[in-house]
Amino acid sequence: DVVILNTCSIRDHAQSKVYDELGPVARRKRSGESVALVVSGCVAQQEGEDLIRRVPEVDLVMGPQHINRLPDLLEDVGNGHQLVATEQALISEDVTRPKREDPYRAWVNVIYGCNEHCSYCVVPNTRGVEQSRPIEHIFAEVQELGRQGYKEVTLLGQNIDAYGRDLSPKSSFADLLAAVDKAEGIERIRYVTSHPRYFSPRVISAVSTLEKVCEQFHLPPQSGSDAVLKNMRRGYTFESYMKIVDNIRSLCPDASITGDIIVGFPGETEEDFQRTLDLMERVKYDNLNSFAYSPRPYTDAALSEHQVPEEVKAERLQRVQKLSAVHGAERSERYVGRVVPVLVEGRNPKNTAEEVYGRTRQGRHVFFRGGDELLGTTLPVKITGARTWSLFGEIA
Repeated sequence: DVVILNTCSIRDHAQSKVYDELGPVARRKRSGESVALVVSGCVAQQEGEDLIRRVPEVDLVMGPQHINRLPDLLEDVGNGHQLVATEQALISEDVTRPKREDPYRAWVNVIYGCNEHCSYCVVPNTRGVEQSRPIEHIFAEVQELGRQGYKEVTLLGQNIDAYGRDLSPKSSFADLLAAVDKAEGIERIRYVTSHPRYFSPRVISAVSTLEKVCEQFHLPPQSGSDAVLKNMRRGYTFESYMKIVDNIRSLCPDASITGDIIVGFPGETEEDFQRTLDLMERVKYDNLNSFAYSPRPYTDAALSEHQVPEEVKAERLQRVQKLSAVHGAERSERYVGRVVPVLVEGRNPKNTAEEVYGRTRQGRHVFFRGGDELLGTTLPVKITGARTWSLFGEIA
């Protein structure tokens, strides 16, 4: 048997869970059971040999850039070797077929790694340098998904706006969007995650003109304070971020804008935090992921002497989430009375007998009466009511 723990280290809680999960499997090995124990992903890359020193029952520690080598590495484990595969490496095209659990939506990697060094983030240390996949390989994968009956793809990248700058000849994310928009069978294209420092007006133009690219922009600000953004090494300001938002509102007035906020970053004052609330009031995000700052290993921010007390973080997080809910409800209300196209994704898990759900092009969940025959179809739905983060309606 093989047990693989694929890990995340973006926050301390996620990393701690890894060691909690390792305990029971380690006990199985100590009792004499024949089982290979593999830790993969970002915690593996971050901890390396330290992970084996802490849990010697682990057979293989494997960073994200080595996932395509798993069969060969497991063969070495079977021959009695204990391995740590965390050295930097070029990622080759994966010729295997990923297991996809959703029958209508698929996720496609377009760029790996990140060359930024935000002072709070472990990603450059765990995911390696940026490596873009060639457009023709991405298009072929998306085209095949269309042939298999998938209706929607989401293009993935830690810093997706950097796509293509490492290729020869250079390309751009806008070029990629134009290419995959031609894939037959695919109805909707989404993507994450944009970086405001590199966000191009060409992407807004692509979203506004390309038929299949959805009007949804995930544009994480992290903070509204110029001082905090400078300490985070984000490379933009409150006003330069707002110029992007204003551009989106001008060219794509019905688009949704979502984001991420970190509160309690080291040195954040009440005045700094107020600028974050100011930014939220200016943008009015359709949805906002918010987090209290969590120190991560090997990051400059974790070494700061100006850590914000946990109780202050908690109080600020609560204020952000309360304001975010107000804006979310406001953005939902704009749909009431409209007829919008909804791609039906599944049955409502809270009312499986009577309702299905799907999403608008802007990413809002919609619940309405319907049966299994609607799954995987796109149909017009009249929105009759709104909740903070979702809508309900009826087939038009």
